[in-house]
Amino acid sequence: MPIRCEIVSQDRMIFEGEADTVVLPGSEGEMGILPNHSPLLSTLDFGIIRVRYQGTEEAFTVAGGVVEIQPDIITVLADRAENVREIDIARAEAARERAEKYLTEGPPPDSDAYLRMDAALRRSKLRLDAVRRYRGISGPRSEISPMLEDKE
Repeated sequence: MPIRCEIVSQDRMIFEGEADTVVLPGSEGEMGILPNHSPLLSTLDFGIIRVRYQGTEEAFTVAGGVVEIQPDIITVLADRAENVREIDIARAEAARERAEKYLTEGPPPDSDAYLRMDAALRRSKLRLDAVRRYRGISGPRSEISPMLEDKE
C-alpha cells in the first residue's frame, strides 16, 4: 500500500501523488520514508527530494522548509521547491553568476543582502547539480546550456 505525498512551495502545489518511498534531505541528514512510517515533524535542508512509485522516480529540488510525516501521508511545506524536469538551466546559470559576482563585490559578509545572495547561490548550484544528475546532462556549469540545446 503506497503513501500519499504532497510537496507544496510558497506559491503552488509542486507534486501530489502516491509513493512507495520518499527520500528527503532532513536538516540532520537524509531520510527514507516508507508507508506506515511513525509520525514525525522535521525541518528540511537544501537538497533533493526523490519520490519513487512503481519503478519510476521523480526528483525535486528543495531549499528549506518542513515536512510532516504521518503513516499514510507526507506533507512537505517547502520554502522553495521545483521539479527537476522544469528547471530553466539558463535562468539558474544566470542566477549563479549574479550571486557569485555580488558576493565578491557586494556588501560585507554580515549584512542581510549578503546572506540573501549566499542563499541564492546555494539554490542555483543545487538546481544546476540536480539537472546534471537527474536529467543526464554533464560537464562544467558553463557548458550545461549548450548541451541541453543539443539534447532537445
